[in-house]
Amino acid sequence: MSARIRFNAFDMNCVVHQSPGLWRHPDDHSARYTDLDYWTELAKLLEKGLFDGIFLADVLGVYDLYGSSAAAALRTGAQTPVGDPVPLVSAMATVTEHLGFGLTTGTGFEHPFPFARRISTLDHLTRGRVGWNVVTGYLPSAAENLGQSDAFDHDRRYDNAEEYLNVLYKLWEGSWEDEAVVADRESGIYVNPDKVHPIEHQGAQFTVPGIHVSAPSPQRTPVIYQAGASPRGTEFAATHAEAVFVAAPTKEKLAASVARLRASLESAGRERDDVLVYALLTIITDGTDKAAQAKAADFREYVSSEGALALMSGWMGTDFSGYELDEPIGHIESNAVQSAAEAFRRAAGDDREWTVRDLAEWGGIGGLGPVLVGSGESIADQLESWVDETGVDGFNLAYAVTPGTFADVITHVVPVLQRRGRYPTAYEYGTLRHKLFGGGDRVSSTHPADQHHRRIHTGTHSRSDDAARPSSHADSGAGYLVSTGSNRKGSLP
Repeated sequence: MSARIRFNAFDMNCVVHQSPGLWRHPDDHSARYTDLDYWTELAKLLEKGLFDGIFLADVLGVYDLYGSSAAAALRTGAQTPVGDPVPLVSAMATVTEHLGFGLTTGTGFEHPFPFARRISTLDHLTRGRVGWNVVTGYLPSAAENLGQSDAFDHDRRYDNAEEYLNVLYKLWEGSWEDEAVVADRESGIYVNPDKVHPIEHQGAQFTVPGIHVSAPSPQRTPVIYQAGASPRGTEFAATHAEAVFVAAPTKEKLAASVARLRASLESAGRERDDVLVYALLTIITDGTDKAAQAKAADFREYVSSEGALALMSGWMGTDFSGYELDEPIGHIESNAVQSAAEAFRRAAGDDREWTVRDLAEWGGIGGLGPVLVGSGESIADQLESWVDETGVDGFNLAYAVTPGTFADVITHVVPVLQRRGRYPTAYEYGTLRHKLFGGGDRVSSTHPADQHHRRIHTGTHSRSDDAARPSSHADSGAGYLVSTGSNRKGSLP
């Protein structure tokens, strides 16, 4: 049977996410990012399109490498100003029933104890539809503003993140037993204190002796997302992630990334399909190929080269302000820039020497991912090719204009994929984790969080047994359906 194709919407609480300059387009509504109605309308649209979720990126700093200043990012609105993504989730959850929510927050800028409560609260309020994208931070400006100017050694950030997650797993999984909440009106006992345990964590970075202050939420641990592409990041993802986001401009590079991750999962003692892989992608579509090409040409007229280079400078660690727009990339002494430019050149089928301007134009719509242009039929053909040839599970869809890009995908692409049997026609009921993997509300038995849950229980059943029986939330009639199927990635309803 052909593999299912999955969609996430990729957005951010700002006016310019991945397509600098496009906020000026008359069809773009991103400047409404401070309007709660914008987010609730978007959530309802995405649920209509049966998207797995909306993935909310975030940064706490500014892109100030370009010209050694934040001026370009401020002028072009390139991920600056930016709002907190967390408050958006409750509002979007209120107007939807199935849509998942992937939140990005950094492990370096908040203590895990209050963060654990915030996520448990959101998981309760959304009825188990929350995921967390674990980032260690990559903008020095964020660390500096928190007095952490020495905290940006790459591997040290991941070492800190390992302990951070260990604390969270202990709080979410190892503090409250499943039967701790009694809520017995006759006895007057709400919580059985014998079934609530202090985690007694004392580590290199954190000391957390006490109990988790929130009752266990539907998923306990949110679905864990991760996007690190370095060897250390891949190792981290293989240990902790349940969904991974990758950005690759060509099928060859994407296939290599997917294969590398699957191998790392096996090395970490997990199953190869324990993780869903979503690739960054932007789709520009319309009723015909000609109309889609015209739409793409119109969008490109609004691209801000300055905004694109401000973002590219931060992503690639190179200040592009010191180069002329028409200067060949070969003059730039950076392996990261050279390899990226070569990949973009191959993706575009272009054998000429690329310039800084070419790089800015590539990154002007959709960031570092490829842009597919065509009718619904043409896009469906291309998506099937990407999935079948790379092993990727789905796509993290960036937008050129919002909500128009997402609406176009839902109008022109989704029905074609549904007719071909590659896209669902209805949501499965249950938590986000159950929707994604079909194995229940809780982390799998191969996930490191599970050991903390097993530790506080009798040992008469394993977490894999729990995945096959109704959870306490299903028993309560709250609508958390648990499947007895063994397919971690679920099936098309």
